[in-house]
Amino acid sequence: MPIRRGSDIGSPARTRSRKKSRRLWTAGAIALSLPLGLTAAAQGNASSPFGDEPELLQYEEQFLTLYETIKDPANGYFSDEGIPYHSVETLIVEAPDHGHQTTSEAYSYLIWLEAQYGQVTGDWQPFNDSWALMEEWMIPSADEQPSNSFYDPSSPATYAPESTDPADYPAQMDPDVPVGEDPLADELSSTYGTDEIYGMHWLQDVDDTYGYGSACGGTAGDPTFINTFQRGPQESTWETVTHPSCDDFSFGGENGYLDLFTGDASYAQQWRYTNAPDADARAVQAAYWANQWASEQGNAAAVAGTVEKAAQMGDYLRYSMYDKYFKEIGDCVGPSECAAGSGKSSNHQLMSWYYAWGGALDTSAGWAWRIGASYAHFGYQNPMAAYVLSTDEALIPQSPSAGEDWGNSLDRMIEFYTWLQSAEGGIAGGATNSWEGDYGTPPAGTPTFYGMYYDEKPVYHDPPSNRWFGMQAWSMQRLAEYYYVSGDERVGPVLDKWADWVVGEVTIGEGGDFQIPAELEWSGAPDTWDPANPGDNAGLHVEVTAHSQDVGVTGSLANALSFYAAASGDTAAQETASGLLDALLANQDAQGIAVPETRGDYSRFGDEVYIPEGWSGTMPNGDVIEPGSTFSSIRSFYQEDENWPQVEAYLNGGDAPTFEYHRFWAQADIAIALATYTQLFGAEE
Repeated sequence: MPIRRGSDIGSPARTRSRKKSRRLWTAGAIALSLPLGLTAAAQGNASSPFGDEPELLQYEEQFLTLYETIKDPANGYFSDEGIPYHSVETLIVEAPDHGHQTTSEAYSYLIWLEAQYGQVTGDWQPFNDSWALMEEWMIPSADEQPSNSFYDPSSPATYAPESTDPADYPAQMDPDVPVGEDPLADELSSTYGTDEIYGMHWLQDVDDTYGYGSACGGTAGDPTFINTFQRGPQESTWETVTHPSCDDFSFGGENGYLDLFTGDASYAQQWRYTNAPDADARAVQAAYWANQWASEQGNAAAVAGTVEKAAQMGDYLRYSMYDKYFKEIGDCVGPSECAAGSGKSSNHQLMSWYYAWGGALDTSAGWAWRIGASYAHFGYQNPMAAYVLSTDEALIPQSPSAGEDWGNSLDRMIEFYTWLQSAEGGIAGGATNSWEGDYGTPPAGTPTFYGMYYDEKPVYHDPPSNRWFGMQAWSMQRLAEYYYVSGDERVGPVLDKWADWVVGEVTIGEGGDFQIPAELEWSGAPDTWDPANPGDNAGLHVEVTAHSQDVGVTGSLANALSFYAAASGDTAAQETASGLLDALLANQDAQGIAVPETRGDYSRFGDEVYIPEGWSGTMPNGDVIEPGSTFSSIRSFYQEDENWPQVEAYLNGGDAPTFEYHRFWAQADIAIALATYTQLFGAEE
C-alpha cells in the first residue's frame, strides 16, 4: 500500500440491536429507479457462501461477522489503548515500516467502520468513541505543539529546495527566497480561540518499537509520533531513517536527526507534524454519513458533538489547498522569481499530498512554522468531503470563508478528474505548482491545469505514485459516492468511462478466484486544460500491466462500483460489485479476509540508506547510523520477529517469502463495502 507523506522540510531547523427492516438507501437529491431486491447475478448464484438466506441479507450479516472478527481482541487488530494497528502482523514494510505502527488512514477507516456499525445497529457510541480515540492519540495535544503562539502568518516558513536524489540532502535553507502569507491562520485562531492545529499527524509507533517514546518528556512504551519520508521523491521506504516527530536530540546524532534533512547554521530542539489530507477528509466523509443515518433513526443528537468536531477538522484541512511556501499558483518558475502569494492567490483549490506544521520545543525562545504542499495527486481528492463541507449545515466549518473555499474546491476537483482521464478511462497522476520541488523549469510542452504542471507521478517515484491501482479505487469511490448523493451531471461521463474500463479488467471465477488491476503504466499526457473547451486526451494512455487479489483494494472497488451502479443503473457494475464481494467472502480465515502475497520487494531489506559522510549517530536501541547503513541494520529489531527467518532465507538466495497479511484498513474497507451494497440494493423484509 504505497501511502506516503511529503516532507516537512522548510521549517526553521510529530450486544447490538438489529434493524427490523431494510430499505432503499437514499440521500440527497438523486432519485433511483433501480428495482428493489436481488440482482440477476445474485438470484442465480447457486454457489453462494450464504446457504439459503437471500444474498443481500447475508451481506449485512457478513458485515456484522467481519466487524466482530476485527473487534475481537484475540485477533490482534488493536493495541491495549484501542488503537488500530496498520496490520496484525508485525513484519511488513509498506509506507509504515512496521505492522504495529499506525496511520491517520487507519484511524479514519475505524471512524468509517463505526459509522456503518451505527447505521446497521442504531448504536452510535462506538462511532463517538472512535473519534475520541483519534482525538486523544493522533491529533497532537497542546503540550505536543507548544509554540504555535509564535507563528507569524506573514512569514510562514523558511524555504529549502527539494531534490530528486536523497544524496543531495541535507537541503540548505535559504531565508532570502520570498514566501507568501498564510491567509488562514488568523481566521482559524479567531474562530476557535487557539493557535493549535486540529489535524492528525500521519504516522504513529503504537508499541514504541523504535523507542522514541521517552523523547521530549514522554513515556517509554507509549504510542509515539514518528516520521520517515523527508528527502524527496526518490526516497523510498527502504531508504528512510525513521525519526521522532519531537526531536530533543536524545537520539540520532549531535543535532538529533535534523541535520540529515536540512542544512542550517545551528539547530534547535523542535517538534513537527505532517498531515495526510486524504485521511482527515475520509473522517469528515464518515461523519457526514453518521449524521445522515442517525438522523434517519431520529437520533441526530447522539452524534452531534462528533459531527461538529469533524467540521472543525475540515476547517483546518484547508491548509492542504495551498502551495508549499504560499507562492502564487500558475506558471511558478524560479524560487525567487515565483511571486509570493497574498490573500488566497496561493490557493490551488485542490487537496495536496500534505500540510505540515512545527516549532520550537523551548517556548522561552519560541518560533513556529506552517507549510502547504505544491503537489496535488488525483488519488487524494475527495469531492464528497468538499461537497458536505460546503453545503451541509452540520458540517460547514465555522470560519467565515471555509464554506466558500470548499465549494470552490469541489468545482476544481471535478475539473481535475476530467482533465486527468485517459483515453481508456483510468485517471492519471496530478499536477504541481513547484516542478521537482524547487520551482524548477518543466520540460517544454508540459500540459498545464490552471498554470500547474502535469505530473505523471506526483510526490514519489520509487515506486511511481500512480502505478498502484488502489489510488483509482480509493479516489473514484469518493467521486461515485458524490455522484449518488448529488446527481451532479458533470461527473457522470467521467464515471461512465472509468467504470467501463475497470469492469473490463476484472475477472471473477469460482471458489473465491478473482483478479483486479494491480499495477498501471502511463504514456502520453493530457491536453492543457481549457475549461471552456476540454480536450479529449487522445494522447494520454494507461495500460494494466499486472493483476492481483489485493483484498482491501477489492473492497474499495466493490464500494465504488456499488455507488456508481446505484446512481447510474449500470447492471454490469452492480454485478461486478456483488461478484467481488462473494469472492472476498470465499477467502475468509479466522482473522478476517486474506490471500497469499509473495513479497519479492523484501530483497530491499539490504538497501543502503544514504547517510552523509562524517555523520554518525545511534537509534534508541543502539543501532549505529553511519555511511553504509542499511534499512535492516538500523532496524535490528526485525531479527527478533517470528517471520524474520523467511526473509533472511530469501536474502541468502532462497525464494521470495509469502505471507497472508491482515491490514486493518483492508478489513474495514471490505466490511464497509458489504454494508454499503446492502443499503444501496436492499429490500424490505
